[in-house]
Amino acid sequence: MAVVAAISAMLLILAAARGQAQTLTVLHNFDLGTDGGAPFAGVTLDQQGRIYGTTTDGGTRHGVVYRLTHSDGGWTLTTLHIFQGQPDGDDPTSRVLFGPDGALYGTTNGGGAFNAGTVFSLRPPASACRNVLCPWSETLLYSFTGGADGGNPFLGDLAFDQAGNIYGTASAGGANNAGVVFELTRSGSSWTETVLYSFTGGEDGSNPYAGVTFDAGGNVYGTTANNSVVYELSASQSGWTETTLHNLNNDDGCGFGGVTIDAHGNLFGLTGGPCGAGIAYELSPSNGSWVFSRLAVLPSGYEGPWDTPTLDAQRNLYGTLCCAGGSGEVFEMTPTGIGWNFLPLHIFDGSDGDGPSSGVTFDSSGNMYGTTQQGGSGGWGTVWELTP
Repeated sequence: MAVVAAISAMLLILAAARGQAQTLTVLHNFDLGTDGGAPFAGVTLDQQGRIYGTTTDGGTRHGVVYRLTHSDGGWTLTTLHIFQGQPDGDDPTSRVLFGPDGALYGTTNGGGAFNAGTVFSLRPPASACRNVLCPWSETLLYSFTGGADGGNPFLGDLAFDQAGNIYGTASAGGANNAGVVFELTRSGSSWTETVLYSFTGGEDGSNPYAGVTFDAGGNVYGTTANNSVVYELSASQSGWTETTLHNLNNDDGCGFGGVTIDAHGNLFGLTGGPCGAGIAYELSPSNGSWVFSRLAVLPSGYEGPWDTPTLDAQRNLYGTLCCAGGSGEVFEMTPTGIGWNFLPLHIFDGSDGDGPSSGVTFDSSGNMYGTTQQGGSGGWGTVWELTP
């Protein structure tokens, strides 16, 4: 026991040292103008290191898509698209991602033709931009009706298969008004939606807030926020079959964030959201079933993670904790051989941001990027960079 205690003490010292070594820089302070405000989702980087993201407010008060470009020792924000509510969407709460064709793709939680959310894409203008007001061309791929096709896609990132088909979740609608997993397939210049699965609200859960993750075999994994479960969808000639891998609802918290997968097919996730700090967990395939492991209980006094964790090659997990008890923090969880160690990398104080709800993104140099919903000098959130 003395040896274990000594090791644990040393790990805490190393954790504190590592946390102190991080430097956070605010790259942009939102002010609710044409730059947007209240970014809920995280960011995406391109090969040139430019940063892309969404805000839920600002512009015409329906949110924007923005880009940050590094130049002359600073960062310049360009507003790529300002949403109008109807028909093109309102309240984008998920990230924008690059598809196989190089366009940006994303969703809005509201707006569209039926005010139940949209899937959209953005492409740059044919000629080079010469100022920060240089909108990209938007294509509305699909407007949800809120009926059997689903409605109100929320936190989840879109995903793409090798054929370029788009997969995602809608938190409401479906056959049982408990949300759906959907696929969009291209047909010429238009897109057709197919509901892969409608949640029932029973043992399979309800209201998928997070997106989906593929394994090497094409199986789809995700979580539901209410009646929280981790689920798998497997394709066959007769359609898609849902399997509930683990029920999170009893003791483990709310599955607001999705799951990420490692090279061995193990799933990692975080529970939390407004249910509290929650846990970090792993689900491992074993002889046709799945083994659930609690990796750690996250610190109390916080509103827990809302987003899907980021996993690096060393199996370290990264995410953010929101709000309650302070302005939030960025953390790392590291396997130690005798458990998992929680490392606070940065604690926000309001001036550098308040209320981080997004996941984190790394560049090729190991720098980390994310957003906060509030705080900063403009009061409407920040985009930040954390360097080791």
